[in-house]
Amino acid sequence: MAHGYRTDSYGTIGGERQGWKDAAATYSLVPLRIFLGVTFIYAGLDKLTDSAFMSASGPGSIGDLMRGVRDSSAIPALVDLSLKSPEGFGYAIAIGELAVGLGTLVGLLTRLAALGGALISLSLWLTVSWQSDPYYYGNDLAYLMAWLPLVLAGASVFSLDAALADRRRRMR
Repeated sequence: MAHGYRTDSYGTIGGERQGWKDAAATYSLVPLRIFLGVTFIYAGLDKLTDSAFMSASGPGSIGDLMRGVRDSSAIPALVDLSLKSPEGFGYAIAIGELAVGLGTLVGLLTRLAALGGALISLSLWLTVSWQSDPYYYGNDLAYLMAWLPLVLAGASVFSLDAALADRRRRMR
């Protein structure tokens, strides 16, 4: 959507050709959706397929990672909660990343998926990346900021959300 008008796949608004600025505004979040969607799908699958990561202890495990960041995190109680069941926490994060990535990539419940991505990034920033000095070396903060435009704007083009909205409009 640009200026409240429906756009089609040819970049027209109500039959009139869009200017390049309108087209750029309409499609500007698509690259961000692709990047975040693919990245979170990859991160989720990477965790789910790494048996060393999905264990309570040992080199490269979620348990060791959480124990290692416990004293330097902004919210040690959150880390303590994860340490009650490191494998469960690892699966929750991996499945969350996978769901967020798929929702974002296909544009289904995009704002909700982006909110989930922002919350995952926020929790990782406050726990795993918190000790990064200077703060901008921690990538989770950048991911958190990258999710916010999608939380606010959703996915108005190349998305199941847009297709469903278009279908609802036609059925009225």
